Amino acid sequence: MRYILTIIGTVVLAVSLVALGFSFKQVNQERATLTTNLEQRASLLSDSLKESVEPYYANSSQASLKTSLQKIVDKFANRERIVGIALYDTQGVLIASSMGLPKAIIGNGGIVSEAMDSNKFNDNFLDADGETRYVHVDPLHNEESIVGALMVVQNAGYINTDINQIWKGNLLRLLIQIIIFSITIFIILRFFVFRQVLRLVESAKKVRMGGVNEAFKTDGKYSFFTPLAKEITYITKSLSQARLSAKEEARMRLEKLDTPWTAERLSEFTKAHLKDRPIFVVSNREPYEHYNLKGKIDYKVPASGMITAIEPVVEACGGTWIAWGSGDADKQTVDKDNKIKVPIQEPKYTLKRIWLSEKEVDGFYKGFSNEAIWPLCHMVHTRPLFRKEDWHEYKKVNEIFAKNVLEEIKDVPNPLILIQDFHLALLPHIIKIKRPDAQIGIFWHIPWPSPEAFGVCPWRNEILQGMLGADIIGFHIQQFCNNFINTVGKEMESLCDLEQFAVTYRNHTSYIKSFPISIAFTGSDNDILYDANTGKKFLEKLDIHTKYVGFGVDRMDYTKGLLERFKAIEFFLDTYPTYKENFTFLQIASPSRESVPKYKQFSEEVIKEAERINDKFKTKTWEPIVLVRKHHSHEELGPLFKVADVCMVTSLHDGMNLVAKEYVAARDDENGVLILSKFTGAVRDLKGAIIVNPYSAEETSEAINTALNMTLPEKQKRMKKMREAVKNYNVYRWSAEFIRAVTNLS
Repeated sequence: MRYILTIIGTVVLAVSLVALGFSFKQVNQERATLTTNLEQRASLLSDSLKESVEPYYANSSQASLKTSLQKIVDKFANRERIVGIALYDTQGVLIASSMGLPKAIIGNGGIVSEAMDSNKFNDNFLDADGETRYVHVDPLHNEESIVGALMVVQNAGYINTDINQIWKGNLLRLLIQIIIFSITIFIILRFFVFRQVLRLVESAKKVRMGGVNEAFKTDGKYSFFTPLAKEITYITKSLSQARLSAKEEARMRLEKLDTPWTAERLSEFTKAHLKDRPIFVVSNREPYEHYNLKGKIDYKVPASGMITAIEPVVEACGGTWIAWGSGDADKQTVDKDNKIKVPIQEPKYTLKRIWLSEKEVDGFYKGFSNEAIWPLCHMVHTRPLFRKEDWHEYKKVNEIFAKNVLEEIKDVPNPLILIQDFHLALLPHIIKIKRPDAQIGIFWHIPWPSPEAFGVCPWRNEILQGMLGADIIGFHIQQFCNNFINTVGKEMESLCDLEQFAVTYRNHTSYIKSFPISIAFTGSDNDILYDANTGKKFLEKLDIHTKYVGFGVDRMDYTKGLLERFKAIEFFLDTYPTYKENFTFLQIASPSRESVPKYKQFSEEVIKEAERINDKFKTKTWEPIVLVRKHHSHEELGPLFKVADVCMVTSLHDGMNLVAKEYVAARDDENGVLILSKFTGAVRDLKGAIIVNPYSAEETSEAINTALNMTLPEKQKRMKKMREAVKNYNVYRWSAEFIRAVTNLS
């Protein structure tokens, strides 16, 4: 409807401008005609009167002159449209005038004197008593000289009246035309154009979603869009053939581990391996948040490594994703079962949203998850806060999730459930008690600490018991698996099998395995290729024009090493002053958990540190650090990855860190250098990166210098090696191995 109104508005505006243009022309012509006629009548009357009054000026005395002239004035003054007549002597003194002639006119000696001085008639339009008058003044002569002046005053108000009538008539006709045009255009667009376009769009959508090609039968339903429908029909046939070829190729690759994993191969794998069993993914964070923006509902993808990894998997496999509905417009977009089909533009799976109260969010998410478990598992010298009331809310929310999951799987035999991250550690045990036939895997997306570090948690046994309800417990790297099984051995009465890496607790066996999570990168033509020019334009908007550009993308989180990174940049500029005004570091820091005091405090510290360093080095046209505290989509970040000379991932402790892999995937030019913290899980996969200790400003500074001076062949050699690693173990392979591990236990 908005487009229809826009088109109607544009047409109405164009018609109105044309009509108003013609009206202006008509009004000007009519005004000129009426004015000319008025002038001609005044001139004729003046000539007639001059013949009558001039003899009196020559032959009469002053007294008789006034009497005679007054009689003549009274005789002619009552003619149509004549307001009055006035006669003047050579000094411009009034001799005779009609009754009721406005003083503002007859007392206007200037127009009279000007006519006598120039010896030519003078005319003008004057306003008096709220009406417009036309004043015509003619000099009077005897045989040798000017003897006075004649003023003829006529009513000119009818000209404005006629002009106003023209405007009223034209505007009324324009209004009628606008109404007729609007109705006609609306009918044409709504019923003959947009309806067919919508049919065409629906047909295209069905084909894109894998529907039948019959939707494009050109039987006249598309009217004048029939030629376009025919062309799309040919395209859909080609698309269908391409899909069949891709599926056939994916089937052939299923048992060939030396070929890249793709979305198609994963889809075929799940069909062959699961036999149409649905997959249920459970996480705290949802993949799409709906929110209100200026009276409209929009959506965004939250900044989360877990979502970056899991989203392509669920798209390929289908199924249901169960998560907390955190957007302020989430409830407005779901159906009666609190479900919505996603992705928004091309639905491939179902998102079921769970609602939590503010108190539950404060205790479960802000409290226990982010102020207790998160710092407990990350070795970044931040003390975890254990509050009993937060623990109660954590247990309560896990039970809420369990209730919703059990409701979804009640009619599903042997359901496959993949639980994500530390927010739902209790969920596997709760579900297993109710549904022993469920196959459950939980993947822990953050590090697992040493037994001694985990031992400070007051509810460590309950957390371990909850996780041991899963059949597969996955971590990023083997070190985390070792830490976990050692923790269980120290805290729980269980049987730990170090050969199989399995824990048997209360007659149930859980297997602990490492699955290094990755991104949706296949190294094929199907990958997104980013435009470097788009990245350069983004840099120009930020007023970044230096020769070298460093880049960092992180959540505003104290584990990401932002303060240490900024200190390293300061040390780098102090050590290598030639890079001043030649090097700019762009840091995109997505706001994260701002309601948690520690995160709010950290955000303020990062801002102050950036300002301090900028104040130290900045010039009129340059600042070394550009800090952007705003969430950016993958589509926006890709071009920036493409133009960054160096990408810095200097986390103090990180389970994996997918930003490093995203940078590698974006560099299809095999250029650029990755500086990577030794405390990330990604360091085991990306051997071509420059590895640093982020706590050492000197070491990181040297890494920046090395990166900026590295030769192109060396950069290409390193980047090619890392791209091969990411391609060979991408998220599709990660998912297949995780699913295979869970389902092969039956």
